[in-house]
Amino acid sequence: MENIQEENNGKIPSSEPLIHSFNKETIRSAISSPKIIALFIGVVVVGILTGYFLSGNVSTTGSSSNVGEILNLSSVPKGTIIGSDDTKTFNDIAEGVLKEGGVEGEGAYHLERPGGESQNVYLTSSIVDLSKVKDRKIKVWGQTQKAQHAGWLMDVGKVEVL
Repeated sequence: MENIQEENNGKIPSSEPLIHSFNKETIRSAISSPKIIALFIGVVVVGILTGYFLSGNVSTTGSSSNVGEILNLSSVPKGTIIGSDDTKTFNDIAEGVLKEGGVEGEGAYHLERPGGESQNVYLTSSIVDLSKVKDRKIKVWGQTQKAQHAGWLMDVGKVEVL
């Protein structure tokens, strides 16, 4: 006990509580102060502007430069490649004729392949507008997704018109 008193300059530690209650008026005045309100409004405005600029400038790394030039089916020549060159992410490959429609809500399009309906690949795409190559024979690179009804569900990242 003597060592403790010597460390505290001979004073016995006080019995004040470690947790203090705040005065409600102090809290109200801090929250409603003009500086806090201005800061909050500034953060909201910066967030909105950041979202606006990012949404307009998002581009896929490795995208083909001719994506914007494709206007209709007749303007998509054979050999055209659309989409990402990221083969690490989009490492699954399938070929077939692109048709509109999925199966029970899975996939917006499907590839018809030899062997019947059981061989169809159901497709979605977060990068490529598949409507530009509908009813064409294509090769797709994508990432297989979990499906409940489709035999094979793929998120397409790259398309080549065959």
